[in-house]
Amino acid sequence: MTASSAIGDFTIGRLGLGTMSLTGRGTWGEPSDPPAARALLRRAADLGVQLFDTADSYGPEVAERLVREALHPYDGLLVATKGGFVRRGPHEWEADCRPESLRAACEASLGRLGLERIDLYQLHLVDARVPLEESLGALTELRAEGKIRHIGVCNVDLGQLERARRAGEIVSVQNRFSLAERSSGDMLARCAEAGLAFIAWAPLAKGFLTSASGAVAAAARAHGATPGQVALAWIVRRAGAFAIPGTASLPHLEENVGALAVELTDDEIGALERDPLLGYRAKRLARKARVGAGRIKAGVRKVGR
Repeated sequence: MTASSAIGDFTIGRLGLGTMSLTGRGTWGEPSDPPAARALLRRAADLGVQLFDTADSYGPEVAERLVREALHPYDGLLVATKGGFVRRGPHEWEADCRPESLRAACEASLGRLGLERIDLYQLHLVDARVPLEESLGALTELRAEGKIRHIGVCNVDLGQLERARRAGEIVSVQNRFSLAERSSGDMLARCAEAGLAFIAWAPLAKGFLTSASGAVAAAARAHGATPGQVALAWIVRRAGAFAIPGTASLPHLEENVGALAVELTDDEIGALERDPLLGYRAKRLARKARVGAGRIKAGVRKVGR
């Protein structure tokens, strides 16, 4: 398996680390064990992970600070961060992609990460209240000022990607993608055609694929691997595709990195892509219901104040 690919003018390993899991519950506040979170980040670098994906909204601010404390000055690493969300509490995410807000967010991230220039700064989402062109215009200005090296976009559809490419120079797309959720398959193909990196978030389907049965389990047995390793190997086998599984567990980190040693055959790939992965849809709906209930409770608390 090709272990590296390009993001802009960086050629790095295709198995990265997402840092959303290193914050408190609801992606809010400090982790329960900050020294362990920093140790996990350093261990990832020791294992050869080069892509560390974070955001100002994780915590908020917590994940970026942990990344700096553990990894600065980032020798040989690509630290990618994002702006576009404002946080009010656990599980609460509010879009704000106004140019002035993105500028403030980027400059704050520079300070937290201890950088003069962010190598990959990503628009975290498309804000329905702000023209995409205005949001990308702000990032393009920051790039011209030397505060951003490369620009990426997240959570976009094909039409939005083309608008973004007309508005500025884009090197990457980060969308939700896994064996269990393949709605961005066309986006991955478009990125390969256009020479853009594709970064898959939630590549283990929020943990569902770590205990999957059927074709995933069969391939895992054949390779002496785990189901999660098979799921990650399926992604990074594709041209220009990166996976950024998140974890707060050292054993899980080491297991994820081991996915690079799994060489799936074409027959196995076909079987994996035919597997309906029964139960995933129900599990995701249940998770959405739990998150929604948490947001309702947060709203009730606010009203009662």
